[in-house]
Amino acid sequence: MSRTVLRLTTRLLGAALVLWAVATIVFVGIRLVPGDPALAILGGPGSQASAEALAAVRAEYGLDQPVLVQYGAFLGRLVTGDFGESYVLRRPVADVIGAQIGATLALAAASLVVAWAIAIGLALVSTGRSRWARSIGGGIETVAAALPQFWLASILVIVFATGLGWLPAVADGTPAGVVLPVLTLAIPVAGFLAQIMRESMLDALAAPFSLAARSRGESETGLRLRHALRHAAVPGVELSAWAFGYLVSGAVVVETMFAMPGLGRTLLQAVTLRDVPLVTAVVLVVALAYLVVTFLADVAATLIDPRRRDAETGDRPAPTPRAEVAA
Repeated sequence: MSRTVLRLTTRLLGAALVLWAVATIVFVGIRLVPGDPALAILGGPGSQASAEALAAVRAEYGLDQPVLVQYGAFLGRLVTGDFGESYVLRRPVADVIGAQIGATLALAAASLVVAWAIAIGLALVSTGRSRWARSIGGGIETVAAALPQFWLASILVIVFATGLGWLPAVADGTPAGVVLPVLTLAIPVAGFLAQIMRESMLDALAAPFSLAARSRGESETGLRLRHALRHAAVPGVELSAWAFGYLVSGAVVVETMFAMPGLGRTLLQAVTLRDVPLVTAVVLVVALAYLVVTFLADVAATLIDPRRRDAETGDRPAPTPRAEVAA
């Protein structure tokens, strides 16, 4: 029990440290962007704001204070959950985030599910007995993992929207409108997951428990689906936290290209217009979502692999990486 409490405390402290580091990087990065934030608050260069108006805005938002004072006030507001008001939208940042976060998280979650489905299929094909299937599956994994999102999105639109006319080129609010965005995000992630799972599955198929299963008359298909796949899924589940962060960050490209609502487009517009409170809130929310998914992925990997659970509870020593247990 004490080990579990210590592990949880360590995770919470680590999460707090990550959020502080992210907030600090955002604070410094925004101030390195050329331009006057006071002018951005007043509507940008086209507003032709007077010197008196600029001075009043700087005093109102504390922009005339030393940087360290601004930084301290910035952290104090974040600790209390006060993200302030959007400079451009003139709305509370929390309201803006609340209106956009659902679409982005749904897009990322759907893309992760599709990526897993593709990765499992590729892993099963690339570890089969057919030499041609292994070569083709391995080649697809490598190519998929290397595809840039903007290029993949363009190809998918040209083929399925412009050429075949099966799907809309932009998100139109229908289920068909999210197919291309989901595939754009899912295919590269599926390539990475499939590569990791293929190596783990090959190790599992060569392990002693696989030999014992074959001696009991287990078919190759049953061995892969009932035994090896579970072992191969563990590193994939651990990688899912990174994959989710990749998908959320990739939403900036995908939401812009397919005209979808969400945090990605909101972040891009906020950075362009130097909307500091909105940029800060979006980045911190994305970082928090990544930390939550990391924790859930670790829990899922522990439930799938009993060796990890036994090692964490101290029931018995953790086996060597090559040691396997019968599924």
